[in-house]
Amino acid sequence: MKSKKLLGLITLTAVATVTLAACGGGKKSDSGNKNVETEDISKFTMTVKNDKEAIKGGTLDVAVASDTQFKGLFSEVYYQDAYDNYYMRPSHEGLFSYDDDFVITDDGVAKLDLDVDNKKATITLKDNIKWSDGEAVTADDLIYPYEVIGNKEYTGIRYDDDFTNVVGMDEYHDGKADTISGIKKVDDQTIEVTYKEMNPGMLQLSGGVYMSAMPKHVFKDIPIKDQEKSDAVRKNPVTFGPYYMSKIVTGESVEYLPNEHYYKGKPKLDKIVFTNVPTASIVEAVKAKKYDMVYAMPTDNYPTYKDSEGYQMLGREELAYTYVGFKLGTYDKDKGEVVMNPDAKMADVKLRQAMGYAMDNDAIGQKFYNGLRTGATTLIPPIFKTLHDTDIKGYQYDLDKAKKILDDAGYKDTDGDGLRENPKGEKLTINFASMAGGETAQPLADYYLQQWKEIGLDVKLATGRLIDFQAFYDKIKNDDPEIDVFQAAWGVNSAPSPAGLYGRNAAFNYSRFASEENDKLLKAIDSKASFDDTKRKEAYDAWQEYMFEQAPVIPTLYRNEIMPINDRVKSFTWNYEDTRDYYDIELTAEKR
Repeated sequence: MKSKKLLGLITLTAVATVTLAACGGGKKSDSGNKNVETEDISKFTMTVKNDKEAIKGGTLDVAVASDTQFKGLFSEVYYQDAYDNYYMRPSHEGLFSYDDDFVITDDGVAKLDLDVDNKKATITLKDNIKWSDGEAVTADDLIYPYEVIGNKEYTGIRYDDDFTNVVGMDEYHDGKADTISGIKKVDDQTIEVTYKEMNPGMLQLSGGVYMSAMPKHVFKDIPIKDQEKSDAVRKNPVTFGPYYMSKIVTGESVEYLPNEHYYKGKPKLDKIVFTNVPTASIVEAVKAKKYDMVYAMPTDNYPTYKDSEGYQMLGREELAYTYVGFKLGTYDKDKGEVVMNPDAKMADVKLRQAMGYAMDNDAIGQKFYNGLRTGATTLIPPIFKTLHDTDIKGYQYDLDKAKKILDDAGYKDTDGDGLRENPKGEKLTINFASMAGGETAQPLADYYLQQWKEIGLDVKLATGRLIDFQAFYDKIKNDDPEIDVFQAAWGVNSAPSPAGLYGRNAAFNYSRFASEENDKLLKAIDSKASFDDTKRKEAYDAWQEYMFEQAPVIPTLYRNEIMPINDRVKSFTWNYEDTRDYYDIELTAEKR
């Protein structure tokens, strides 16, 4: 899971009560005063159906449903969350294309050749690939991201196991070498990267071979410590996708114009406009036909827009899951590794397990997301059909079991107030952080607080209230001591190796969990031995079982997503890496 996208929690529809009963069978379920018909995601399509003749040009209007302003870190090296990534879709194309199984193919701007025995990857650019400013994309642009991310002055969060796996990267990062010995420029269009270890994930998109270029001619004179704040990232990014960002209104909107230098030729639209739209008003915006497409459309209120006139509803399994994480330590930025705190409030695995059994996530998915979310069981989502361990049932709702775990672990109510003290007899107050967003973030947070109180735990909202998306992740990244437990979500990618999220050196390891056993299991997943399908499956299963037992994070919901798309849109498929699809997109009418 090397794609580092922080997701906002698209929250529950307003309800009269936050008490959830377990869901029964059948297609309908009841929660309070709300009857919900569940949906079957397999009946949706990812491809627009439109046989009308296309017009010439036109402007495509796209909404991003969000209750926070986007950061505007428009660089593959620096972006952090899903919202910025949505805005990068028309403009920031990766190096590699891929097939239906996310295996890298030769149809993109670069070709990848792996030499497993010699632990080398060769990346070769096609001829005449140019940046949006007309400059040629060269081998130097392929090497430069490694030099930036590996530099001690780098301010982003991508320096992880993928990069430390490159031969010579450690020495470069520590300032003991001026260059990375494992990276060789073969010619102006080709580089060779030597790794300490190779793994089968490297055959897939974002599976260990870095998949983006960086325009060195733009960044080379900007000190690395200042790049994240620079205009080259925030105001006028130079890219090689079908469109380029021509106007950025910080936090609000981005306009795109055709990239005249795109390697496939000029794309078909005159302009694209992406706009931030609050989730509270996005349904009315769709009904008023204000936008042609919507990213991050809430699924909790799907029945209110499912039959919107003039729209098709695309649907797919989301490369994402929601989880509850427990703060178990800190991240040492100088050493680039997780440091566990044995005295952390949530260090007792029994306490974490009990909190897991108190959550009825199946009910949440059925009753409030119309079946478009389902209770999660492991940290490898079922979209990865071969690697997801179906034998692990996860933390199924069981209050009696949760209470017994706490009893046996010594968490007792010693003063008769209905709340448990810790095994030392000391007052136990747990601070829970959850994100603001929409009218129903509070009911969801209240539900979890209520459930944990049911098993005798005193859990309160960190800061006393819900936290804005950007501030939330700032607190999580910086290990704010005010937070013991948090609810968040990961957007993962097409190569599911979990080292980038849960490895000892991963800055994204927000629970700050590390152990020798976890190191060993992650290494097995990313080993040469795992090129054997059986060994790979065994390694993934062993890690999923271990993380279920240790519960540093507990997956809560697997997610499906919906995209309303106007009937005038033609020639678009909602692929998981859909930048290339913007080259083909057309319109069949001047107005919606």
